[in-house]
Amino acid sequence: MATAVVFGYHNVGVSCLRGLLAHGVDVQLVVTHTDNPTETIWFDSVAKVASENSIPVVTPEDPNTDEFIARLSALSPDFIFSFYYRNMLNSALLATAKRGAFNMHGSLLPKYRGRVPINWAIIKGETETGATLHEMVEKPDAGRIVGQQAVPIGPDETAREVFAKVTAAAAAVLDGSLPNLIKGEATLTPQNLAAGSYFGGRKPSDGVIDWHATAENIHNLVRGVAPPYPGATTQIRGETIKITKTKRMPAVFSHSNPAHLNVANDKVIALCGSGTMLRVLEAEIDGQPYNELMLAAWIGTGIHAMTAQP
Repeated sequence: MATAVVFGYHNVGVSCLRGLLAHGVDVQLVVTHTDNPTETIWFDSVAKVASENSIPVVTPEDPNTDEFIARLSALSPDFIFSFYYRNMLNSALLATAKRGAFNMHGSLLPKYRGRVPINWAIIKGETETGATLHEMVEKPDAGRIVGQQAVPIGPDETAREVFAKVTAAAAAVLDGSLPNLIKGEATLTPQNLAAGSYFGGRKPSDGVIDWHATAENIHNLVRGVAPPYPGATTQIRGETIKITKTKRMPAVFSHSNPAHLNVANDKVIALCGSGTMLRVLEAEIDGQPYNELMLAAWIGTGIHAMTAQP
């Protein structure tokens, strides 16, 4: 029976941990994160699944210490798996796995290496992304590929909706890859990193809308950071509001007044760059949801300027 230590978090962590157990892998230890009380916890718990299966769980602040690496060396697992674990694992830790260390990444590597790949793919207007199981090396998301599966990104899908599809793809990739990994017969394909891309993490301030960008780019930002993520924000009448759902308007309409809202007939139209426009369908103000009709009433009929936060 193959043994493994699992570093995992989030829904991909839950799905893939269950996949290992379904294939009869002896998971000796689960390493996860303590939930951050300032973060919206909308995803399932890896610790809970481990506990249900009588697997020890630890939450080290830094797993790369000599003490923790010694603990893994004593376990001497066949494999280390990382499923949406948020910390980098150093080469000394990875070397404790006798038969290799592997990570599940939420993109079609080598594209979108790095942090929050699903959000970035939507923000950048991609029409597909996916899940990739790859060998772990010290350089982020740079190891040889074991398997991957693509999923489409719909033109109006949010990051949460795409994340659900990527979670299913991750489970399928692991299911298809594990038998050959366990038998030592997996084919590992080197990445051409020059053909890919790398993106860093995002902060809430990165969601401030630049209304001089095109309607398409703003629409992609809105759906890429829509709740449960921090959201796309702007200021209207001195109030910060979060735009949570938009709809692109036909190109037959045009204007020459970006960074303004036109409110008329209970419709809220955002005037964007290059003469493009968006309908603002949903928003949040002081944490309360507003549909378009409510937003129109709150703003008032007429033309209103929009600005970034001071």
